[in-house]
Parts: sequence; C-alpha cells; structure tokens
Amino acid sequence: MPLDKSKYLKIGLLRENMRIALRAIKSNKVRAILTICIIAFGIMALVGILTAIDAIKSSLTNQFTMMGANSFTISSRGMNFRMGGERIRAKNYTRISYREASEFKSKFNEPAWVSISFRATDFSTVKYRSQETHPNISLTGVDENYLSVSGYDIDKGRNFSLEEIQLSRRSVLLGSEIARELFPMDIDPIGKEVSVAGLKLYVEGVLKPKGAGMGNPDRVCFMPVTAARQYFSYPNMNFNITVMPFKSLNLDFLAGEAEGIFRIVRNLDPRDESDFDISKSDNLVAMLLKNIKYVTLAATIIGIITLFGAAVGLMNIMLVSVSERTREIGVRKAIGAKPGTIKYQFLFESILISQLGGIFGIILGILIGNIVSSMLKSSFVIPWIWVTMGIIVCFIVGVVSGYAPAVKAANIDPIEALRYE
Repeated sequence: MPLDKSKYLKIGLLRENMRIALRAIKSNKVRAILTICIIAFGIMALVGILTAIDAIKSSLTNQFTMMGANSFTISSRGMNFRMGGERIRAKNYTRISYREASEFKSKFNEPAWVSISFRATDFSTVKYRSQETHPNISLTGVDENYLSVSGYDIDKGRNFSLEEIQLSRRSVLLGSEIARELFPMDIDPIGKEVSVAGLKLYVEGVLKPKGAGMGNPDRVCFMPVTAARQYFSYPNMNFNITVMPFKSLNLDFLAGEAEGIFRIVRNLDPRDESDFDISKSDNLVAMLLKNIKYVTLAATIIGIITLFGAAVGLMNIMLVSVSERTREIGVRKAIGAKPGTIKYQFLFESILISQLGGIFGIILGILIGNIVSSMLKSSFVIPWIWVTMGIIVCFIVGVVSGYAPAVKAANIDPIEALRYE
C-alpha cells in the first residue's frame, strides 16, 4: 500500500510539473514560439532533406527496376595500359559493330534475352497530319527483345516480330506521351503512318507509360534496328548489347560467360585486355546511391549545426526564465517544494519546448520532402528512422539546454529569492 501511495504521488508531481511548464510557456508566448521555430527549422532541414533523398532513392530504384534491374550491358571502350615497363597490347576498338553484336547474339546460348540497340537520334520530331511534337524525341533502333530487357510494355498493338527485324520493316513503336499528343481519343494510332525525323513509318504499337524518369521514358520512339542502321547510318556506328536472364540467375556468372564469348567475337587472344565494358544495372544503382550518401551527410551536418544554435538559444531563454521567476521559486520553496521538484519543473519546460519544435519540424520536413517526391512522381515517403532520430535528438537538446538552468533554479536560496525584485 505505501508503494502505491508513493507511485500516485510521483504521477501527481509529474502532472503538476507539466501543468506549470505549460503555464510558463503560455505566459511567454513570443519567446517560446521563437525558440520552437528555431528548433523546428533545424529538424525541418534535417528531415526534409532526408525525406527528399529517400524519395530520390526510391525513384532511382524504381527506374532501374523498370529498365531491367537484373541485366548487364556490353558497350565499347578503348584502352592501352602499362604493367611495369611492358606495354600490354590492346586491340583498342572504339565501337561495337552490328556484325559483332549479331554474332554474339547467335553464339550466346544461355537462358537469357539478348538485345541489340543503338541510339539513332535524340532530337527528332514526330508528325501525324497537322499534329507535330517538339524536336526532343529520342529515336532508338531496337530488336525484338529490347522491350523485355528495358522494362517497357505494350499498351496497344504489338511488338516487332523477328521477321520484321530481318526484313527491315519501316515500323515504329510510340511512347505513350507522343501518342497522346498526336492522336485524339477517337483515333486509333495502330496502322497509321507517321513521320519520324523525316522518315515515314507505320505505327505498330503504343508503349505503356513509365512516368517520370531519366530522359523522359515516355517521349521515345523505337524502330527495327536493321531499318534504323540503313536510314540513320553514320561512320563508326556503335551498338549496345543488353543481356537479361529469363529467371533470377547469378548475374556474375552470365557476365563472365558473355565476356568470354565476346572476346572470341572480337578475335582477342589471351594476352589482350578486354576492349569493351560490361556494366551491370545494379552496379550503376549502387554507385548513384553511394554518391547520395554524401548529400545525406551534408544534410545531417546542416541539421546538427542548426540544432546546436537552437540548443544555445533554448539554454539562454531558460536562464532568463529562471532569473525572471526567482521570486516564484522562493515562494514554492517556502511552502515546501524540494530542490528536485524545482529542477524537474524547469527541465520539463525545456524538454516540452524542444519536443514541440521537433514535432512541428518533422511535420514540415515530411511535407517539404514529399513535394520533391511528388515532382519525381514517387510514392509518399515517411523516413521513420529519421523521424525517430529527430524526436530523440530534440529530447537530448531539451535535457542538455535545460539542465544547467534547472540546477541553478534548484540551488537558489529561498530567503534570497523571496527578497528578489
């Protein structure tokens, strides 16, 4: 029974300290609001930037997943290097020819899609009758497997067939945004003749929208790679090879197999360095996310510096509050308040101000961060880890800022306090 009574007394004391802290904040509204705003700004900067970074990470991951996260690309490069004083011979090809890409595709017998593609132009215009797009359409020559490895799906019509690729048919697949611009709702684009970069092509299909992403993936056109290399020919044309397994397999093993086969295609002997790059999509994601870590670190440092300034401001306000309420402290001690009670009263006030600032800062930070998320057309993001960290940091700021003033208030001599003017 005495234990229960002691517990009730502690709960009552806690409520009383909370009530006094709220009353003190209300009596100094301007000062309290300014302090809350300083703390809120620090937390808003921290949570807002980190929420935006989480949104960017989510958008990047989604984009690369749609592009075929479990895939790798073979692209050209040239290099010569020394090992000690000896120069190791490299064939130093500057491009991948269509013959090499086709030979690799025929020789690579692993369970995977192999696609050959090349960028014909990035500044083409698409016309249908009187309708015309801006000259910012990307035109790519692709084969029948390109949609599978790049994450595109057909919304209307169909994909290119192997026969159409072999016969160099003048067909085109339109991005969803282009089809929406050129064709009203009552006109079916399938089978219609459009002009792409001055070339007359027949619409074979319309792609499903992919949303915002790098290079605006809905403003693209695809045509058979064989036809594209005829009509958009230029010296030293360079082709890309993309490989994506049918099932989730060991990508390193497939990449090793692909390197061995392509070395044979390029006529490299064992002493030759591979004069091409094999880049895995997940490596590119990892590299981008690694660079974003530095932004995260910078945001954290900015938030900590702001919170440090807020902590100094809060401590100063609490010291002023102790000086202004010296007589009140003397009265409370005179009627029996213990030094510990006085200390907790001011400590509660400091923690309450910092937590209010933290809550407002977290709400504003999440809203600002998700404005960036909406611009990227990403999902609503709540960084729970950073929200929790923000609350903990604000609690620490409240304790650190309020402890010294609270101890000063607890140690005031009641007789001197009653005589204080």
